Amino acid sequence: MQALLVTLILLLLPLAGSAQTRPFDCVNSEPHRRFDFWLGAWEVRDGEGTLQGHNEITSVEKGCALLEQWRSVNGGTGRSLNYFDPETGTWRQLWLDAGASIIDISGNVDDGSMVLEGDIYYLQRQLSRPFRGTWTPLPDGRVRQFFQQQDASGQWQTWFEGFYSRVEE
Repeated sequence: MQALLVTLILLLLPLAGSAQTRPFDCVNSEPHRRFDFWLGAWEVRDGEGTLQGHNEITSVEKGCALLEQWRSVNGGTGRSLNYFDPETGTWRQLWLDAGASIIDISGNVDDGSMVLEGDIYYLQRQLSRPFRGTWTPLPDGRVRQFFQQQDASGQWQTWFEGFYSRVEE
C-alpha cells in the first residue's frame, strides 16, 4: 500500500508544478516599456557641463523592472528600483543611497516625459519633503533629469538637473 501511495505522489508531482501561474510577459507589455529610453550606461553632467557622475540603468527581472546604479564623481553611490505597477497603472521608483536619503515617487508618462512625484526622506535630519522627478528624452539622444523638492513654504525648488549622455561600451 505504501509503495502505491509513493507511486501516486511521484506521478502527480509534475502536475502540481504545471499548475503554477506562468510569468507575465513584461518584455512585450507596452506599459512596461515606457521608461526604456533611460536604459543604458550614462555620463551625467549638470547644466554647465560639469561631470557629476555615472549611471547605469539595466533591465532586470525579465523586463519587469529597471535597476539604476549611480556613482558620483565625489564617491557617493545610490540605487533605485523602477517598475510599472499594473494595479495602479503607474510607474514607481524607490531610491536608496549611502545613508543620506530615501526617495519614493510614482507617476507616468506625461507629454513625452516620465514624471514621478512623492517624497524624499533625509535620514540624518529625519525630515520628509514632497519631491518630484522628470526624465525627458532629448532630440540629440540625451536624457534630461530634473528633480525638485518642495520647501517649507510650499514652493518647488530645483534639487538637481542632470543631462545624461550615453557612454559607448
